[in-house]
Amino acid sequence: MHPSPVPPLPRAPAELPRAVVLLFALASGLSVANVYYAQPLLDSLAHDFGISQAVVGGVVTATQIGCALALLLLVPLGDRLERRRLMAAQLLVLVAALAGVALARQLPVLLAGMLLVGLMGTAMTQGLIAYAASAAAPQARGRVVGAAQSGVFVGLLLARVFSGAVSDLAGWRAVYASAALLMLALALPLWRRLPALPATGQSPGYARLVGSMLTLLRQQKQLQVRGLLALLMFAAFNIFWSALVLPLRAAGLSHTAIGAFGLVGVAGALAGARAGQWADRGYAGRTSALALALLLLAWWPLALMEQSLWALVLGILLLDLGGQALHVTNQSLVLQARPEAHSRLIALYMLFYAAGSAAGALCGTAAYAHAGWQAVCLLGAGVSLLALLLWWRTREACPAPPRTAA
Repeated sequence: MHPSPVPPLPRAPAELPRAVVLLFALASGLSVANVYYAQPLLDSLAHDFGISQAVVGGVVTATQIGCALALLLLVPLGDRLERRRLMAAQLLVLVAALAGVALARQLPVLLAGMLLVGLMGTAMTQGLIAYAASAAAPQARGRVVGAAQSGVFVGLLLARVFSGAVSDLAGWRAVYASAALLMLALALPLWRRLPALPATGQSPGYARLVGSMLTLLRQQKQLQVRGLLALLMFAAFNIFWSALVLPLRAAGLSHTAIGAFGLVGVAGALAGARAGQWADRGYAGRTSALALALLLLAWWPLALMEQSLWALVLGILLLDLGGQALHVTNQSLVLQARPEAHSRLIALYMLFYAAGSAAGALCGTAAYAHAGWQAVCLLGAGVSLLALLLWWRTREACPAPPRTAA
């Protein structure tokens, strides 16, 4: 028997209140930050648990495994279950996981806690993006997704600042204890203010729901192209951020000082959030070209970091502006298709992101170890150029659909 057709979505509200859009952004930012708190803390974790720096990399690996499992197994549930109840359950498990990391005394407990933080932090973050897309009116979807995604980008950048500063003041355990309290404080506003949306899928069952992701990937050309662009863009992004800590720590900078460079990227991330509005108005192609050009241009000042920290600041601004603008445009285009499958589309798109992030982190640190900072910048520029060429070759085969403002 074939499953009964999925009922159409109820008509989305004409305009989400500004406070609700801001709540989506805040919740998305705080959720994703949990996944990245560990990055500036690896040397402290290695010391406390008596392990080598090579082994402590397993902390990040465990978190990334959790992220991948969330995209495959948890994020698609938003297309089947009522989103607000699902989000509430995930938030409570995330609070417990953060508390478990803060209290961990043995390495296996720490790794299990980090895997769970990656699992639930990613499920909440991407679930909130899909939630925002489904709650928004179609003509405002790019703007709302852009606002939520700007929260993700800012949360990702400020996670390093928060983690480094709190660790310098009170130790790494205080980072995760504070994170648990922040997420717990967010629970009531989310439950009260976010709109209740009915489940978008009564059938198929869970196994078929997850299995349908492969069919979606085969059918959606826009998803394939934008996913590959995301893979290359986030590879370039992580080539930079994973390698940056090495020369700066060698120069004697503290965790707080290194994390503070994330503040520079906030300005670029917030400016790039407007890309969602431009996509709504039919300018996604132009926005993509400009974003990719900025991503490539950023590597010129970044290559001058050893001569001037101001060049580093300019490079971070350009890198984050281009990256955020492209990411928001990508998601706006991917989410124009199949409103009943927003969670699965987000999960598939973010699997490209996860692959690019992991590859970029490995390649960036390896390039620095073998040939120094200039090799890192050459690698990043090469990956950025490849993304620009990919967009150029596919711009006619997979054009951005025209949209009009409301």
